[in-house]
Amino acid sequence: MLLAGSGLEGLRLFHAERPDLVVLDIIMPEMDGLTVVRRIREIAETPIMVLSAQAVTEDDIIEGLIAGADEYLVKPVRLNEFVARVRALLRRAQIVSSEADYGYDDGYLNVDLHRRQVRVNGEKKHLTPTEFKLLVVLMENAGRVVPQRELLEQVWGREYIDDIYYPRVYVSQLRRKIEPDPANPTYILTEHRVGYRFEKQNAP
Repeated sequence: MLLAGSGLEGLRLFHAERPDLVVLDIIMPEMDGLTVVRRIREIAETPIMVLSAQAVTEDDIIEGLIAGADEYLVKPVRLNEFVARVRALLRRAQIVSSEADYGYDDGYLNVDLHRRQVRVNGEKKHLTPTEFKLLVVLMENAGRVVPQRELLEQVWGREYIDDIYYPRVYVSQLRRKIEPDPANPTYILTEHRVGYRFEKQNAP
């Protein structure tokens, strides 16, 4: 385990050591936690958990998730809950598919499960472990509406079954990264008050 006394020191430590998981606070000297998250997201998909006593509304949590955090916990946090969330976060970083050679390529969107790579119109896109797992779960259920609670259980784990804002935030992030027009999605469609559906596109 590596410890840093400030946001800037933590970012330097991340660059030097490349840990498997980052846990950080929002309020830190020299550089705040959300800035650290954004800097890490510029170069890596490492799982990030934010701990904060500042978040009192859902909007605060959503801001952290949009910045690039995979998990946002409000202090005080019980030890058993913290451990369960860390384990769930690390599980999400290890994608396991029922089909070893599963992938997708329609000429515009290319998903290589073995390499954990996503390319859009030939350009490599950086997806966080959670974003990648969400995309894979939706693709494995292509053409079928996946209810929000099912998504929460499959992507985040049973510990998250009531955190209904997670799918909304992450679907929005995914659309920004893979859709030709995020405002008018063609891959990830919303079934109002039910869930989301992935629609395969015909190759040109």
